[in-house]
Amino acid sequence: MKIAQYQYETSVSDFQWHVLSPLLPAARRRGRPRTCLRRVLDAIFYVLKSGCPWRMLPKDFPTWKTVYHHFRCWSRSGLLESINALLRQMLRRLEGKNKQPSAGIIDSQSVRSNAHGGLVGYDAGKKTKGRKRFVCVDTLGWLLGVAITPANTTERCGAKELLRPVLRSHRLKRIWADGGFSGSEFSGWVGRLNPATKVEIIKRISAEPGFHVLPKRWVVERTFAWLVQHRRLVRDYERSLHSASAWVFLAMIRVMINRYS
Repeated sequence: MKIAQYQYETSVSDFQWHVLSPLLPAARRRGRPRTCLRRVLDAIFYVLKSGCPWRMLPKDFPTWKTVYHHFRCWSRSGLLESINALLRQMLRRLEGKNKQPSAGIIDSQSVRSNAHGGLVGYDAGKKTKGRKRFVCVDTLGWLLGVAITPANTTERCGAKELLRPVLRSHRLKRIWADGGFSGSEFSGWVGRLNPATKVEIIKRISAEPGFHVLPKRWVVERTFAWLVQHRRLVRDYERSLHSASAWVFLAMIRVMINRYS
């Protein structure tokens, strides 16, 4: 179905909608006619890219309460994680890789929080009051998992929260990380969780001055760069950690569907 009422940079194309529509919930047989989910998805992507508040959605979108209701339902039902996983598998097949990755890269990103009253902390190393995003990506940079914590969470504690669900759903043989995740206690914890998974620390090149692209670690840094191209993720505006995670999955869905088309 073509939508002719409006067209923004964030609006999904006909091909993208053809890919995404089967992944969204089917309409109920009874009750009031449902709002067009393509318009709802366009509105959510508009908020994601522009960073505008819900109440400032342009009038040619469905009402902000309707859009927010769908965002809340999709984020709490696990639908966004499922769509992310399916798109990741499709893109991995296009690259000639197995749909299930065997290696992952983990890292964290500290972002400042807006005055939303949610749970935050202070990262003394980055001098940032806000939250940390811990992510695990495959070797192509596609998201395997995310954990949102207060910014004062240590790297190893945040990585444990991240990897518990990741290692249950993915049989990773190797995890690459930076020096913040080093230590026998953390690698031993990973080994107890999944004996087949090994942690490999990629350290900085301290002997040579200047910037250096480190093997494997640049992949996750590129993923963070993809995320912050969406203004909603430049700062943390979410009261709940659950909503903060949902926006990360939505950003990756948008990146992947653009790449797939």
